Amino acid sequence: MVRTLKTRAELPEIVDRIQETYQGTRLRLHHLGETPLPNERAIIGIVEKMRAVLFPGFFGKEYVSRSSVAYYTGELIHEIHEVLSDEIFKAWQSCRDEGGAEVCHERAQRRSLDVLRTIPELRRLLALDAQAAYDGDPAAKSVDEVIFSYPGMMAITIHRIAHELYKLDVPLIPRIMGEYAHRKTGIDIHPGAKIGERFFIDHGTGVVVGETTEIGDNVTLYQGVTLGALSFKEGADAMRNRKRHPTIEDNVVIYAGATILGGETVIGKGSVIGGNVWVIHSIPPRTKVMLELPKLKIQSNE
Repeated sequence: MVRTLKTRAELPEIVDRIQETYQGTRLRLHHLGETPLPNERAIIGIVEKMRAVLFPGFFGKEYVSRSSVAYYTGELIHEIHEVLSDEIFKAWQSCRDEGGAEVCHERAQRRSLDVLRTIPELRRLLALDAQAAYDGDPAAKSVDEVIFSYPGMMAITIHRIAHELYKLDVPLIPRIMGEYAHRKTGIDIHPGAKIGERFFIDHGTGVVVGETTEIGDNVTLYQGVTLGALSFKEGADAMRNRKRHPTIEDNVVIYAGATILGGETVIGKGSVIGGNVWVIHSIPPRTKVMLELPKLKIQSNE
């Protein structure tokens, strides 16, 4: 399309008006003249390289032999350490005021190493998660299928990586990882959530797990489950460091569409929460919570 001279003449005015919004502090939608913030693409790259280390031969390079896996893993670990250290350094905006850039770089490198040291334990946990999915879903034909194609497996993999960074008080990066998983799977797990062994999310779309949620071992969630917070009157700042989300004890199954809210709400060990229920108080162990069956009205179209 050919732009007229009159149209082009208006563009500098638009640019000037945009520039004016960058000068004030009322609209804090810019990050100018400061150390760059973490790069989303770099963080997604870290996630995918971590998945290649956690599941060699599944993700990343298509074929990895037993004789080459040490070299292959070594390359990935060096790449992850370098990029993750840089991204952690950028995430710590306040660190340079406290100790200077050199100190912050060294601290970021140590934090990156701390995360890499957890990989053997992450592999142990993820093996249990994959087995739980296979054991819990008759549609699964193999554990390979679970690892390759189950959105719940992808979500819990990324969550377990992000949670390690969260525990190290690294800002921004865990949430970027969590939101990447959310976009890819429809499963929204805050990196602060504590999740035990053999965790299985079946189908997964619409699952929400809040920051202070605590989940025990052998827990299964179905699609549309919300583990959330009750509304609060004190304001968000007053609630930031308080437990706002429920505790789910071991061996609990929560069916599709269930909503469980509140930091004091505990779902007792071995309980079953039926579909579409609304729970805002604790449930004793080995309890079933179900809605009464609705009455169906069937009419003929004749």
